[in-house]
Amino acid sequence: MSEIRNPQSAIRIPRVAVIGVGSLGQHHARNYAELAKEGRAEFTGVCDADSDTAMSIASSHGSEDHFTDWRELLGKVDAVSIATPTETHCEIACAFLESGVHVLVEKPIALTLDEADMMIAAAKKSGAKLMVGQLERYNPAMAALRPHVTRPLYFEIHRVSPFPNRSLDVDVVLDVMIHDLDAIRWLVGEDVQISEIRAVGIPVISDKVDAANARIEFANGAVANITASRIGTEKIRKTRFYQTNSYVVLDYATKFASVTSLNPEAAHPLAGISINRLQINDIEPLRAEITAFLDAIENDAPPPISGEDGRRALELAVGVLAKIEAHRIRLDVLK
Repeated sequence: MSEIRNPQSAIRIPRVAVIGVGSLGQHHARNYAELAKEGRAEFTGVCDADSDTAMSIASSHGSEDHFTDWRELLGKVDAVSIATPTETHCEIACAFLESGVHVLVEKPIALTLDEADMMIAAAKKSGAKLMVGQLERYNPAMAALRPHVTRPLYFEIHRVSPFPNRSLDVDVVLDVMIHDLDAIRWLVGEDVQISEIRAVGIPVISDKVDAANARIEFANGAVANITASRIGTEKIRKTRFYQTNSYVVLDYATKFASVTSLNPEAAHPLAGISINRLQINDIEPLRAEITAFLDAIENDAPPPISGEDGRRALELAVGVLAKIEAHRIRLDVLK
């Protein structure tokens, strides 16, 4: 680490790097480079298995340092973002965490719960911070909505996109549905137990599940119905839910959130409906996420989305996938 930013503490500006600079990782690199110009970090460089990609991304953000082997970064950085294929998360994250390097790992935290447990244990042993990149928590619409959430009772969620030609190492549940699985756990309450999971899903274009629907029932009575597909003709990222005395609409794509409720003092129910379109602070979600990661390092505070949070989302995703697998056997559509 370099100079002390806060004279009242021993926290210094961290040297940061990005491992995996594909479709998402390149934006991690861009944000770190921008934050470095503001004095929040020192942008050390990037690593990618494709040397041309690594060189191009590093150069475009003013760094000459690029690597093809992440091991070369050990001892040269204080924090890393990991945006590599999910199956590599555990090995890479554990190596850095065990060396005391803070890690921001993209969702899902890992491929299996055992791997997630290894990462969490490595962070606890060394004291390094482990944060999981559940990006939708930082969507401006969600940020505006969160203070208005009371007791969600029923969710209808749709997340549909055209075929991405990326992230095909995992199915649609771990690729995109996990955003909504994390969100409902966060909104309903992370300590509320899951009472039942029902799910269906089928492979259509790839050899993994491309379209899925899950019904999640919580012990407190809340229910979430989630549809995720990566073979749509348009991009839809909408959440609607009902809670006591209000109806909530959240559109991640357009960054829109509203709360519709009844005014109990109105003479007639129809005259008492009010729609509150929430004011949005339109900051880039990834920048907000990375800033929160750097804040946790600087202030020696727990990361806002912990390894345990990432594990809870993964555990729910694994439960959904188990139900999908059982249904696919009945349908005889296994590939």
